[in-house]
Amino acid sequence: MSIPATSGSSFPSTPVSVSPSGSSNHSSGAYAPRIVIAGAGPAAQALVAKLDQAQFGGSITVLSNRDDAPDSLLELAVLPQVSVRFGQPATHIDPEARRVITEGGLDVGYDQLVIATGSAPMQTPIEGAERSLGYSTIDDAAAIGEAVKEATRILGRRPLGILVGTGAAAGQAEAVLRARGVRPVRTTARPTAVVPSLAGSPLPASGIRFEDGSTMLGDLVVLAEDRLPHDSLAESAGLETAPEGGIMIGHDFRTAVPGIWAIGDAAAFDGVRLGLLVAADSAAGACAAHLMGVPSRELPAAA
Repeated sequence: MSIPATSGSSFPSTPVSVSPSGSSNHSSGAYAPRIVIAGAGPAAQALVAKLDQAQFGGSITVLSNRDDAPDSLLELAVLPQVSVRFGQPATHIDPEARRVITEGGLDVGYDQLVIATGSAPMQTPIEGAERSLGYSTIDDAAAIGEAVKEATRILGRRPLGILVGTGAAAGQAEAVLRARGVRPVRTTARPTAVVPSLAGSPLPASGIRFEDGSTMLGDLVVLAEDRLPHDSLAESAGLETAPEGGIMIGHDFRTAVPGIWAIGDAAAFDGVRLGLLVAADSAAGACAAHLMGVPSRELPAAA
């Protein structure tokens, strides 16, 4: 099966104005559907943006697990149909009543729920990891490409890349580096630190150091370690998860439970984290198109 990569540039829509409180002002009296997004990371933000571009005619509630927010999320929060609840991560789903309960006790009703809670590193951060490049989803390929281009300009030659990791993410990272002319030296042994470059060097890292004190030197360091999907909401809603983690979805991003969808690294397609299969923007565009196509007769009556 293949995941669709709809750009999201054109969707059917019935515009409706929604007040900041989330109440519908539709002149015809038709019910304005409610979409709730659990999570506020890149996939969730991309979905909000795609729905706004499509002139989604209902309300969108974003449940964020953080009290702070990047500018990209704050820009979406000012949209009239969008309500962002900061510091309110979803902890329980009642699929029969179509309601979500947050850690702070907020009870939110939904017509369609999209889980976009992302993933987290399986192991503690490596010392100096901020000096390295990370690869956990397809979206990271662009940043690696830019880093290789800049390192090549500075060095006047192709950079030597050091790749740390095992599994699918490391395999994809190696392919990205090779496609950009870098022949990476790959290690499955986990280092204790990323070594900084010598003073005066514009490159952030000069290699990695292992527990026994030995080192591997290079011009770029890429960490592509396994990640654990945040799929704890699955149990409360009776959702099936993949053996390696992630809420299982079909090619249209629906789960097996009516009204619940999943995108981003919290989802799994054919047993693989969705972030390793499709870019967040493409997944959000395709999911938005499917959400816009849900007939109103499938929506429950307003609470």
